[in-house]
Amino acid sequence: MDLKIIDRDNKGQLMKTLALVILGAVLVGCTAAGHNPTDKPKPAATSKGEVYKVGKGDALSISVWRNPELSVNVPVRPDGMISVPLIGDIDAADKEPEQLADEIKNELANYIKNPQVTVVVTNAVSSEYLHRVRVTGAVNQPQSIPYSNGMTVMDVVLVSGGLTEFAKANETKLYRNTVEGPKVYRVRLGDILEQGNIATNYELQPGDIVTVPERLF
Repeated sequence: MDLKIIDRDNKGQLMKTLALVILGAVLVGCTAAGHNPTDKPKPAATSKGEVYKVGKGDALSISVWRNPELSVNVPVRPDGMISVPLIGDIDAADKEPEQLADEIKNELANYIKNPQVTVVVTNAVSSEYLHRVRVTGAVNQPQSIPYSNGMTVMDVVLVSGGLTEFAKANETKLYRNTVEGPKVYRVRLGDILEQGNIATNYELQPGDIVTVPERLF
């Protein structure tokens, strides 16, 4: 038997084995980097435990127990301030209602005995655009929609008038900001609408953007 032929066979087998090892390492690296095409968005986070913070443009109801003359309904001005009887201007923006109530209580304690203060946000204007989802691309009516609990990709597409004839439905993308940074998820919208396959009919979260691309021909 020719030893050179055996040697070439061994080298060929070695190269194949090395190639498989390298390919496996690349696939593992891609998965670790977040490029796994089977990635799915995490379930919508519950709002339980979240505390709203006052924003510019919000309307507040400030109640002082047994002191109706000090109880007022006030807007949060563009500078983040509100005006309260006896106290004057006080910074309200970016504070939790309970925190703001405590600050007002401490200030009023200089004028009345043991004030009891409650702050309620009666119109949360500042959060309106943070709690919306958006649909863009090859839909009949691209728009921004107020978020509702349990809303899915299919819901917002139907609200937007459905797809245009040029939609590349199965290449739809869901864009989401997460604590780990921006994420992009593939949505097989064609399978959802035409086959009833809801595997990628993901539940949405406030701030999500659904984009339906167009075909190039």
